[in-house]
Amino acid sequence: MPSTLGIVQHTESFAEALKDLAEEAGIDRVEVVEGPDGVSEMSLDGLVVSVGGSEDVAPGLIRELVPRTSAPVVVVGADADHHLAAALVREGARELYVLPQDVGMLRGWLEERAERAREAESSAALRRAEAQQYAFDGIIGDSPGLREALARVARIIPRDGVTVLITGETGTGKELVAQALHYNGPRGAGPFVEVNCAALPASLLEAELFGYEKGAFTDARTAKPGLFEAADGGTLFLDEVGDLAPDLQVKLLKVLEDRRIRRLGSVRSRDVDIRLVAATHVDLVAAVRDGSFREDLYYRLNVIPVHLPPLRERAGDVLLLARHFVRATAERYGLDEPELPPAVASRLRAYDWPGNVRELRNAVERAVLLGDRRLRADDLALGGLGIPGGQAGPLPFPATLEEIERAAAHAALERESGNKSAAAQLLGISRTRLYRLLDDA
Repeated sequence: MPSTLGIVQHTESFAEALKDLAEEAGIDRVEVVEGPDGVSEMSLDGLVVSVGGSEDVAPGLIRELVPRTSAPVVVVGADADHHLAAALVREGARELYVLPQDVGMLRGWLEERAERAREAESSAALRRAEAQQYAFDGIIGDSPGLREALARVARIIPRDGVTVLITGETGTGKELVAQALHYNGPRGAGPFVEVNCAALPASLLEAELFGYEKGAFTDARTAKPGLFEAADGGTLFLDEVGDLAPDLQVKLLKVLEDRRIRRLGSVRSRDVDIRLVAATHVDLVAAVRDGSFREDLYYRLNVIPVHLPPLRERAGDVLLLARHFVRATAERYGLDEPELPPAVASRLRAYDWPGNVRELRNAVERAVLLGDRRLRADDLALGGLGIPGGQAGPLPFPATLEEIERAAAHAALERESGNKSAAAQLLGISRTRLYRLLDDA
């Protein structure tokens, strides 16, 4: 949207000069009206009241105009004193500029209006792009467990005040579901604010969530709104909520009950209008039993539970996701889309994916970047961390004999830490045969 300035022209003293000044400052459009009528129908980034030598009428004009517009209102005159300035502020004016001596300050105010309009348009464009990126039908998978979870999310998307708890292992896509929930719902035009509760110490996390007033603690040199306020009108996503410290659990419970927050160091509470979406890989039921998580908070968060199954329980989705990541990686880096050979597909299906979708995405991206026109199984580098569950899974079956032989060759090579002679001896075949099986992948 172009930036628009409204000018209420009580006298003609400054009208033309104001139009020229606004255009020089980067304002895209200037609308001039003779009085308060019609202002309420204008979408404005700023409103200037030009009173010329009739400053005595300014307070009355401001009194009529301020209720009719959400734009900041300033007055431009030829003369002024502190009594007039005080009266204008009482009626809701932001500034009084006396021309010609205040022309530099007025130009600065106009430039700020133009810049804010550009920032607002940029933010709106970003939100539109995010909404497209996180389209609900963009979550890939046909497995029953995933479809059941997404069907539940779809049912509560229109209920924008309902709290949602997303559970699942790390890497299953909890953040992606939270974003789809936000951008497809009534709050999609509002902010999506994310915080990882495990990433900050409790004291810093409290300040980030609730904000603080100047002087609330040693380094609080200025007041700062918190993330609850930043998410007002939108969604606050609390990732890893299971790691929240006990004192913050109490405060979060209070916010969920009252929908009000109080900054650190403040005596005044503020209303917040948010949808809260929480996520965790922790078993909160077990955490409640052992006393590390409050039972009352669990029930407040668990209004609508959504569980995302791990990738090892979504075997049919592995190749769907892999092909999607192959296309996306090739497009991102300007590469030709490589072939996904049967041996690589078998390897992907056989692996148990302890890192879930995130691990699959990284493995495919690595293979695309290291490979040429065909993905190679060795470039996937599966199970590199040696963590539990990180070893190759069982050999693929049912499968062709050729696929089983190739998978066995790779499994033996992994077991022998890359020693081809030992792998060939383990399989009871020659090194030449082993090389052929590996090369065919």
